[in-house]
Amino acid sequence: MSSAQRKDDHVRLAMEQQHAHSGRNQFDEVSFVHHALAGIDRPDVSLATTFAGISWQAPLYINAMTGGSLKTGAINRDLATAARETGVAIASGSMHAYFKDPSCADTFRVLRTENPNGFVLANVNATASVDNARRAIDLIEANALQIHINTAQETPMPEGDRSFGSWAAQIEKIAAGVDVPVIVKEVGNGLSRQTILALPNLGVKVADVSGRGGTDFARIENGRRELGDYAFLHGWGQSAPACLLDAQDVGFPLLASGGVRNPLDVARALALGASAVGSSGGFLRTLIDGDVSALIAQISTWLDQIAALQTMLGARTPADLTRCDLLIHGELRDFCEDRGIDTRRFAQRSSSIDALSEMTGSTR
Repeated sequence: MSSAQRKDDHVRLAMEQQHAHSGRNQFDEVSFVHHALAGIDRPDVSLATTFAGISWQAPLYINAMTGGSLKTGAINRDLATAARETGVAIASGSMHAYFKDPSCADTFRVLRTENPNGFVLANVNATASVDNARRAIDLIEANALQIHINTAQETPMPEGDRSFGSWAAQIEKIAAGVDVPVIVKEVGNGLSRQTILALPNLGVKVADVSGRGGTDFARIENGRRELGDYAFLHGWGQSAPACLLDAQDVGFPLLASGGVRNPLDVARALALGASAVGSSGGFLRTLIDGDVSALIAQISTWLDQIAALQTMLGARTPADLTRCDLLIHGELRDFCEDRGIDTRRFAQRSSSIDALSEMTGSTR
């Protein structure tokens, strides 16, 4: 099967998942404690976020999706247009297809030609050579590089990698050999605390936890198998909220993606410590079912509603959401208990006199 056909299959199977999804995931097991006097004035709210020396005007980005075929090139054109019109960052899909077939370069390059002044992230896998990583960055004039790690996708992939032992060393080589910040991301199975703690020593600047709950690439690759005999890997890994809880106090910049369905999920992830939050499948569904104007409207609405949530919660910046009280429920709470994470600390973050005084604008 050609690389272009595989890319088209990924989009088709991802859309089948989107249309069949039950709608619930572990973001529903995180809720804000409502403080009725916490609200602030909307003009005092900023969506700007800064992490690892990177500054974005909003804590939202269009995460890695596709590229490598005529159909996916058209999708990338529309995604880039939406990023340009809304001011959010955008990541390329895996650029491995370009390394194998340079004739598909324009299906990735369009991310920059349609979005000349935006923040664009290139995307390679952990087996890419340093030279190919540089080629990917140069092709789209990328501001940063995502390296995706995806053992749970590769395993059922008919033509997938089966040698994972060299990945960490290769990530270190890439990070040392490129001139832009390197972000390591999963593809929907999550990054554990242990994995995140290993990244700074490899020269990585940021981690995107990319948890389960959204597009399931193990399911997609199993759907491409004649026998579908890896169904036991469906749903593998940790959710984005679980990853963020697991990574509390690691002292390393985190992004969150995987199962982000609405602005409330964005606020939840920010409150759990993410510097910015990405969405892929939901934005792709809007684009496929509608058009680029529908996607622009959706992202614009999300940005407005994220600011509205910050206003109601008393968070002048996205980072201030980490001071809001959260309740952790259900299986997510069970996960925390098993991993030794005290969920009570999240429920009592604004309980000090100083925090309450600032929340209400009063003085002692």
